[in-house]
Order: sequence, then structure tokens, then C-alpha cells
Amino acid sequence: MSLSGRESYRDELTKLASIDERILCLEADLGGSNHQFEANHPNRFFNMGIAEMASIDIAAGLSEGGHIPFFSTFASFASLRSAESMKLAMGYMEKNIKVVAPYGGVSGGWFGTTHHALEDIAIVRSFQKIKIACPHGEEDTRKVVREAANSNKPYYIRLSRNDSYESLDRALDHDCSHPLFHYKGESDLCLISIGEQGTVLCKEMESLYPDVSHIHLCYVDYESLQDHITEIGNAAERLLVVEEHRLSGGTASLLSILMPEKKVYSHDCGEDWPIYGGTHQETLEYLGFSSNVLREKIDSMKGKKLSI
Repeated sequence: MSLSGRESYRDELTKLASIDERILCLEADLGGSNHQFEANHPNRFFNMGIAEMASIDIAAGLSEGGHIPFFSTFASFASLRSAESMKLAMGYMEKNIKVVAPYGGVSGGWFGTTHHALEDIAIVRSFQKIKIACPHGEEDTRKVVREAANSNKPYYIRLSRNDSYESLDRALDHDCSHPLFHYKGESDLCLISIGEQGTVLCKEMESLYPDVSHIHLCYVDYESLQDHITEIGNAAERLLVVEEHRLSGGTASLLSILMPEKKVYSHDCGEDWPIYGGTHQETLEYLGFSSNVLREKIDSMKGKKLSI
């Protein structure tokens, strides 16, 4: 049984901290009373409370002192409440800070609109020099956490909530920046999956449409996409990005700019404000980010003109 993204992060970071004393764990009061990192490394665990912006500023100072601070809070609060500090400390000054943001997309559906994060990737992407990772499953999450710990670059790692997934197979010598290519059939259409729910949908579509290719992307910041844009563009003439995010500032919009010669489409959560509170899946259905809607879109693209 795989661990969820949040559990994988805590477990991997606790192990890494055993061999690297520079690693610190900062939590915004989300870790609970039995945090694994705190139990193993109590002198390097800090509950920052509800103070997202100050937490990034403090992390910047800790980074300046040679530490590697990992700070975790809700994706919506990390990207919005601490946006200015992320821009200055992580983007402008490139401090070695790792922000781990669970509850990405609408995985915090029960908490309502205030806790939904459908704009976070767009906001963080606008701050240059920050690596943005959207891992899928336990192995991808563990690998991204190790890559972040071993890198001097600032990171934003977007996770979901408590659901667990099996990561896609990845070559041992490939880091998570390498796109994963799955089956290239005769169709000129290729799906591009981002994050956990987007990848779940694309894996389902792979079995329904064996002639349609699928690329899974873990890193979606500007520099990471640019590094592999030729490989991505060679996959097909038409690319359909599946991402639990808004169209505005989403990965489809960036890929369309990086590949003006290609036709890039998007299956996303729309532009309306979600007012529905429910489970993750119920909220996604409400927003039209569902298997049925994606199938209708693919059918339309394979047989008719699609207007997006």
C-alpha cells in the first residue's frame, strides 16, 4: 500500500534529516501532535503556527545560515498569503527554501473556497527561478523531496491530501525532470498529465484510447519545461494538458507559448469560482474536471473540431 503524498514527504524528510543535519522542518500547525520529524529530530522541528509570510522570511534567514528549511502549509496559503516573501526570498534572492504545499487544487474540498488552490502554480510560476514540482504517487514524491534536499535552488512542491497513488515507472537513472512517455500510437493527439488527479485521469484514458500517447510531467516551471520542450513537441501535433488548476496561468497556457507551432488544449477546472464544498471527487465533478468530460473532449478532438 502506497503512502499519500503528505505521508511520503514527512517520512522521506525524516530519513534525509538523519544523514544531513542542515535539514529543518517548519510546519504551519498542520503536522498534528505526533509528527514523525518532531519525534526523531525534536531540535530541528518548528511549529510556526498561522504565520505563512513570516515563516518564509524566517526560512530565508535559516537558509542564509547554511540550513535547508522545508516549510509546509496549505497550497492556497503558501502561494497567496506568503506570495511577497516567496517572490523576494525565493525568486529574487534564490534562497535555498523548500515549500511543500499539500491540499493543492480542490483536495481540501470540505474546507470550502478559502482552502481551494486553483491558482497556486500560476502565482509561483510568475516568480522566476523557483522549481515547481507536482509529483504523482509515493515514489515520485520521495524522489522530488530528495532532489530538493540535494539542490541549492528554491522549490515549490505541490501535493494533494490523503489519497495514495502508485507512481508511474521511471528509469532509476532519470530524475523527475525527465518527461515520462507512454505509448505512441497512430493518433496525432497526446495527453499531458500534471499532478495526481490529472495523472489518474490520463492513466484511465490510456486504456480507453490505445492510439493516444501520454506524457507525464512532474516539473512545470518555465525553465524545466523549456529544457524538454523539443521532446514534448515531437510527441504529437495536438497536445491536451490535463491539470487540476485554472486555465489562466496553467501549464497548457505556458506550453502554447513555448510551442507556437503546436495546437495545445486544456482540460482544467475552469475559470469560475468554485462554491461547492464536498469531497475531493465531488468538488472536481462540480468543476467539470471528470473522466466523462475528458472523454467527451477526446472524442470530439478525434472526430470533430473542438472549440476551447
